Amino acid sequence: MMPMRSLQCAAVVLVLLWPWEPAPALAASSSAPGARRRYDSIFSLGDSFTDTGNNPAVFAWYSIPDPVTRPPYGTTFFGRPTGRNCDGRLIIDFIAEALGLPYVPPYLGPPFGSPPPPPATSFRRGASLAVGGATALDAGFFRSRGLLPAPSKFPLNASLSVQLEWFESRLKPSLCRTTQECEELFGRSLFFVGEFGVNDYLFSFGKMSLQDIRSVVVPSIVETIRQAIERLIKHGAKALVVPGVIPLGCSPPVLFLFPEADPAGYDARTGCMLKHNEVGRHHNAALQESLKDLRAKHPGVSIIYADFFGPVMDMVQSPRKLGFREDVLSVCCGGHGRYNYNISVPCGDANATTCSRPSASIYWDGVHFTEAANRHISSTWLSSIS
Repeated sequence: MMPMRSLQCAAVVLVLLWPWEPAPALAASSSAPGARRRYDSIFSLGDSFTDTGNNPAVFAWYSIPDPVTRPPYGTTFFGRPTGRNCDGRLIIDFIAEALGLPYVPPYLGPPFGSPPPPPATSFRRGASLAVGGATALDAGFFRSRGLLPAPSKFPLNASLSVQLEWFESRLKPSLCRTTQECEELFGRSLFFVGEFGVNDYLFSFGKMSLQDIRSVVVPSIVETIRQAIERLIKHGAKALVVPGVIPLGCSPPVLFLFPEADPAGYDARTGCMLKHNEVGRHHNAALQESLKDLRAKHPGVSIIYADFFGPVMDMVQSPRKLGFREDVLSVCCGGHGRYNYNISVPCGDANATTCSRPSASIYWDGVHFTEAANRHISSTWLSSIS
């Protein structure tokens, strides 16, 4: 097994999340009285960008302290930590609000440890199966390439395939008695498949060349996502949102942990690392091609690509125009160091500092975004979803 200190560092770098209490349900405020909503529920698979509170169980499995259980997480909107790796709401929260749906409850949920899954009646209302730190690829992929010490599985115990198993375990007979009943239920649901890939790349940077990541890891991730979409469609999913990855070369943890020796490796305007951003662009292009093929194969299914890269670059390139401060690559909450990021002093640590105006920052605690940034990103997605 990894030493405990290594596990704790991995938990910070690979963006694991946490839930205390489930966020209060939000009324269908955006729907007109008596109007039928377009969707009845949301199901999400992914990592910390859509994890509304599954991490307590994951951290408890490994007896790892979770900094996200402490303030200032959640304080901007909820007034307390809620399990989201953010000062407030995630992208999926804003989308749920706009669709007139409750916030998506975490599948594992409180209390800490391994609680039983929610009853079928609750699961019918949707669930986030996403777990912070989750990868698209299973542990075997990384172990076979010497990137993961055997026998440890951390933090790959909740990869995409595992989340699909959780989902499928709730189907017949506990959720719906017949295949047709499941198809009708999921045909009225909105599915998020991802974001997936960021943690796979964080796990690979520094251990594989960027060229090998492009030629080996990227196609493996895209194929895994494609297979997951096929499985969900088989169960009756008719509307799926599939986000691409963020500009990895602008992410404070990547900038901090994998700096370029040559100044030419940085974008002179933004300070982002060029080659790492190219990995993200390559992933997104390959993913869009795969989704194009899936749309042709399943013409009756809405498969929506959600651009994660573009909105983040808009904020990084034009922060003042969008209401953010100029020091755009520094995190709001973190330890002392370059980009205000320190792997040994995560947000929530007693020695961490928090900026006075989180709404003026793009990055909250590292790779994650502030509520203000999530609001901007969600606004660009909603035109394709609602």
